[in-house]
Amino acid sequence: MALMLMACSFHQPPPPAFTATGYIADRGADTVVTRYEYQQGEVRQIRRQQSGEQPEMVQLRFDQQGKLSFMQRERGQRRESLSDDETALYAFEARCVLEIRQALRAGQVRLKQGIWHNGVITLCQGGTATPDFDARAAGWLAGRTRNASGDLGIAWLDAPEGTQLLLVANENFCRWQPNENDL
Repeated sequence: MALMLMACSFHQPPPPAFTATGYIADRGADTVVTRYEYQQGEVRQIRRQQSGEQPEMVQLRFDQQGKLSFMQRERGQRRESLSDDETALYAFEARCVLEIRQALRAGQVRLKQGIWHNGVITLCQGGTATPDFDARAAGWLAGRTRNASGDLGIAWLDAPEGTQLLLVANENFCRWQPNENDL
């Protein structure tokens, strides 16, 4: 029985030494970009930048024991600290994002981003892609292309189960893609 259980177990390789996960949201008039940086499965830094009428930058750092070691919010020229509730909320969100990232990684789901130009997708890291979008997604992309005055940013999920178009916009998503030099 034990041999059968071991044979059925799923082995997943250890996570990479550095990982970065992000979340970009449009909250009405402002764009919010939040980057979570992890080391060995633990959050080490959170950087949140809000642009728009009331720009704001929030930064939190955590030590090896997971304790808050630095926090700051910048609004205009003012710097201020965050409340305990705010720091707890940011830490909670970082743990949730990590759990989602781990689930997506286990399912071999990958975020792909690039620039759509005359029917060709150039990936942010270079090279081209030809995702297999369903008819609805292909129709949406064709409509956005007809109404666009230039190149379009495109983001989608790619997994063994299929492809899911996430976003097509007049933005260059590649500028938000984290890389090791940024961390």
